[in-house]
Formats: sequence, structure tokens, C-alpha cells
Amino acid sequence: MDTLLDFEECIRDSPAFRKSLDRCENDFTELENRVEKVMKLCGQMVEAGQSYTNCNQLFLSALSEFMVYHKSDGVILSCLRQFNQGLQEMIQFQTMLFDQTQRAITQQLTNLLSRFVPQIRDTRREFVRIGDDLEAAVLKNTQVSRHKPADAERASHLLLATRKCYQHFALDYCLQMNNFKVQQKLDVLNSVFSYFHAQNTFFHQGFDLLKDLEPSMKTMASQLSQLSIDCTAKRKDLENTHLLVQQRDASGDAVIVCNPSDGGTIQGYLFKRSRKKNKTWKRCWFSTENNQLIYSKSHKVQAVVLFDDLRLCAVKSLEAIDRRFCFELLSVQKCCVLQADTEELKLAWINAVQGCIDMAYRDQIANQNTQVKKNSTPVPVLKQPSHAPALGVALQGNGNRRCCDCGEAEPRWASLNLGITMCIECSGIHRSLGVHLSKVRSLTLDSWEPEQVKLQCILGNDVINSIYECNPVDGLQKPSPNSSRHDKEQWIRFKYVEKRFVKRQSDSADADIETAKLRAGEKLYQASLIGDLVAMATALAAGAEVNWSNPEQEGRTALIGSAIGGSLLACEFLLQNGAKVNLRDQHGQGALHAAATHGHTGQVCLLLKRGANQYAADERGNDPLSIAVETAQADIVTLLRMARMNEEMRDSEGFFGSVDDETFQDIFRDFSNMASHDPEKLSRRQFARSAEDGAVNKQEGEGEEN
Repeated sequence: MDTLLDFEECIRDSPAFRKSLDRCENDFTELENRVEKVMKLCGQMVEAGQSYTNCNQLFLSALSEFMVYHKSDGVILSCLRQFNQGLQEMIQFQTMLFDQTQRAITQQLTNLLSRFVPQIRDTRREFVRIGDDLEAAVLKNTQVSRHKPADAERASHLLLATRKCYQHFALDYCLQMNNFKVQQKLDVLNSVFSYFHAQNTFFHQGFDLLKDLEPSMKTMASQLSQLSIDCTAKRKDLENTHLLVQQRDASGDAVIVCNPSDGGTIQGYLFKRSRKKNKTWKRCWFSTENNQLIYSKSHKVQAVVLFDDLRLCAVKSLEAIDRRFCFELLSVQKCCVLQADTEELKLAWINAVQGCIDMAYRDQIANQNTQVKKNSTPVPVLKQPSHAPALGVALQGNGNRRCCDCGEAEPRWASLNLGITMCIECSGIHRSLGVHLSKVRSLTLDSWEPEQVKLQCILGNDVINSIYECNPVDGLQKPSPNSSRHDKEQWIRFKYVEKRFVKRQSDSADADIETAKLRAGEKLYQASLIGDLVAMATALAAGAEVNWSNPEQEGRTALIGSAIGGSLLACEFLLQNGAKVNLRDQHGQGALHAAATHGHTGQVCLLLKRGANQYAADERGNDPLSIAVETAQADIVTLLRMARMNEEMRDSEGFFGSVDDETFQDIFRDFSNMASHDPEKLSRRQFARSAEDGAVNKQEGEGEEN
């Protein structure tokens, strides 16, 4: 630790004090210079970072324009759109980092210098001046003659007063120097710590963002791999086609496109003689289409119909003119002379046009002989209804078409555990809160399970705001879409972290925080039993512990209560809010035991997907599978056995084995969709199975009595 100036030595004004004072002044000057250098370089770094951010924004704008260029390619468009949204959010994180760096380094160090430096300099100036006066008073006092007592007395009084003033300023100067030496360590370390905390938050946000994009990146990687395979195959086909065409057609002869199977349709270049007096020849592109002869003078000019109906035309070779390879088309209204490049092309055109004429006559006769069957009814084609994307379904919830926290229209992000939708800026603030408070997902980039989308619809912004904004605080106003990020961040932290706006119990019994938490935990358990999501969200906002064991209910948690009650959405809501899936009650039974006991197939499927231990045994030694077998729950037995078989196969394949069996995934997906979209089917099957089991047991009992 650095030595401070000694006040006793300051009074004596000893050489040791002067030496220490010089060292402190040198340290003060050196520290001031270095702090100013740090602040200058910090400003340059922030300016360079802002320039980088601006260039990055321009790059993303160009990338957006690039997306428009590839709008016809769905794979490229999807990849570019997803990465563009992720990079836009990353730019916002970088802007936040530069702002926090500016505050952490420049502002704190500037406050340190502005608080101490001017005062220390003024005091030092007075200290030096009084020191000079003291030197003059000492010299004057020593030079007074002993024969002049009056002058000697005045010189002594002046020396005493000057020395007192000098000691006063010296002590003040030492105190200010010592205070600066003590405070500068705190401010410098606090500044550096704030800067590193901003860096930590920035990289944490980037990690969460990229982690959320992992499913999309895996999908893109598989699409890229398939696209690479398709590209290689396409290139080989093009090379083969190129070689084949080169060997077959690249002979210098004129090329025409003729399709005999389509009534002799033909395309190619011909010279057309003008009907004007100068009789000029113009090379045009001709084709037969829909019983018409069409030609185009240039690709920039729209094609023109030369003959409307080839059935009214005749085609013949023309030998009476000087030009070679000519033939003529005649109709009642007009005639036209055309010239091919070779004799073979001329014959091909004549045959093709004649074939079109013959085909047109055959089609006319076939249409006249065809009779429409009026009594026939078309068979309707049933199409499976396509599931709406997460965005369209989630925005149907009450208030979900605007951001829950600032009110911006058309939100594209949501919180899984809170059940709200939000804009991109508020989603970045929610990410900084941590996943234990808000699990942010994209409504357009991420994949959503059916029960998660239902939570967004049932809860929604209006319901959550009625809980978390029930008790507004005077002086605090909800931010708008145009509010600054600082105002939005302050509001969100007050709302979800400190829960300032949640309604508190006013009675004296709830004055104790622990008692209030216990009551909130009891309300959470009761709401989980009946599946009341609003009451569950209210209890969590009031401070209920999601994994609290209810002593009055044999130590059951709220998750076990939801498994008993049978609400799939209540179970999913608790899991998203941090409920531990393998906690057990006093009898050793967990949520999976309760779901198997009460025959809730959908919840068994959900708990298995969330990592429930299917081998856990209760105090009687029964695991969930044995309970399902004992209670004759056929669907649950199937699920548990498939899950156990899948786990055994995965263990046997070792580290490089497949993650899950496809059949197992298909069965789980079917049960999850049925539990989410049509739970009555599972209930009816369970009821029928219970009735059959009761009838069998009754017959067996009668047989034993006989």
C-alpha cells in the first residue's frame, strides 16, 4: 500500500516531509497524464467502434438488398433473412457496449479528475505562496537588531502569524493529496471493473443469440450440404449436356426446335419478305403455338401473330423467285414468303406447318364428337390443414400484436416462461436479465412446440400486464416505442426483476416475507391442481418458489400437483419457469409417477421429453412403468417402454451413436400433437379401456365365487 503524507511531519516541515511531498506531487502529475491518455484513447476506440457499427449497418443494408435479388430462391432467402435479423440484434448489442464503455471509462475518470485536480492545484498555489512569505518572515526576523526591541517584537509576531497560516495550508494540502491517493484507487478499479462487466454482458448476449440460432444454423447446414450435392450433380449434368450438344449440334448449321409429338410444333429463325414495294428481307424468330404462326423481330419487341388460324392457310415450296430455300404461306386475307437457311430446314418447316394444320383439324373433329357427362361428380381432394406458424398463432393472444413493455406494433419475439410478445429492442433487454427470468425466443426463426404456442395465446400481454403492472408507482411512466433504451431497460427491470408494480398483500399477516412466500406457494400449488395459468402466474409474481414442497400435501411440488390435475399447459408453464422435473414427495413419487398413476398420457410424454427419470422408484419400489402396468394404462406403458428401449439403444451405440431413434421420435410427436390439439381422444381411449378392464375384473370375480 502506498504511504500517505504524515501530518506531524507536515507541521515540522522536515526534509523528510518535503521529500514525501515531492514524490506525491510527481505521482499526482504522472497519474493525471496517464488518466488523460486513457480517456483520449477510450474516446478514439469508441469513435472507431461507432464507425465500425455504421459500416456494419451499411453492410446489412446491402445484404437486405441482396435478399431481394434472391427472392425467387427460398433456401438462400431464408438463410439471408435469419442471419440478417441476428446481425441486426448484434449491432444493437455493440452499440450498448460502446455506450457503457463511454460511461465506465471516460465519465468516471473525468469525475475523478474534476473533483480533485482543480482544488489540489489551487491549494498548492496558496501553499507555495505562503511558503515564500514564511521564508521572507524568517529572514526578516533574523535580521532585526537586538537594540530595536519594537522592531524585534513586530518581526516575531509576523513570523508567528505567517507560520500558523503556512501550517494551516500545508495541512489542507496534505489532506487533499492523501484523499486523492485513497480515492483514485477506488475510482480506477471501479472504472475498469465496469468496463469488463460491459464486455461480459456483451459476449453473454452474443452467446445467447447464437445459441438461439443453433437450430436454424443446423437446418441451414443440412440445406447447404444438400445444396452442395445438388450443385455438384447439376454441374455434371450441365457438362454432360454441353458435351452432348457440342458433339451433336455444334456443327455450324442452323438449329431449329421441332417436336413432332406435339402436332409438329416448330421454332427457329427465318427470313421474312416485306409486303412493301422495296421487298426487303428481315430475319425473325418464328414459332407455331396454339394453331397460330407467331414471329418476333427482336427479343426486345413483343411477338406478333402472323396467321391467327393455320386451318385457313396452305403452305407450299416457292421456286419462282431468285432466292433459295423459300416457301410460302397462303390464306384468304394475305400471303407471306419465308426463307430458310438450308433446303433441309425449308422441308422441316413445311412439314411442321402442315402437321400443325392437320392436328388442328383432328382436334376440331374430336371436340365435336366428345360429349360431356353431366351426371358425373368430381371426387373432392382432401388436404390436410397446415399448421399455422408460431408468429400467426401467438399474435392471436390478447394484446400480443404490440410489445408487452413499450407497445411497438408487430412484435417478432416472445418470452417462453412469461407468455408475452415483445419487439427486438425489448427482447435484447430481456436477454440481459438472464434465462432464469425470461427465456427469449424468435417467433419467426425458432421452432415452437404446440404447448408453448398455446401458452402465448392463453396468457398473453394483457394478462401478464394485469399482474406485473397492477400497482403503478407515482412518477414512473411506461415507455413508448420512441423512448430511449435506458428508459425501457429501467422499466423492464423495475417490472420483472424488482416487481415494483405487482400488487402486494395489505393485511398484517403477510407482513412477514417468509409467510407471504408460503402463502404464494400454497396458491401456486392449488392453481396447478386445477390448471389455472393466470393464478399460477400471479403466484409466481408474488414471490412463490416454483420448487417449493407443500408440507400439507405430503411434500408435493407444484409440478407434481399439475401432474395430478392433468393440465398439460400448467405442467409446461412450470417447467419453463424453472421447475425441477425429478423432485419427489415424501413417498418418493415425482411428477412422472403422478402422471402415470392418474393416466395423463400427454403429461407423461411432456415429462419424458423434459428429462424425467423413468427409472426412479418410490418407497414401495414402483417406478412409473410398473405403475402404468398395474393400472393398465396401455398408452403410457407404450410410451415408457419405447423411451426405455430408445435409451438402451442409445447407450449401446456409444458416444458416436444416433441421438434418438426415428420411430421413437415419431411416436412422441404423435402423442404430443394429440395431447395438445385433441386431448379428448386420449380421454375417450382411457375411459373405454377402464370400462373394459372393469368388466373383465367383474367376470373374473364371478368365476372365482362360482
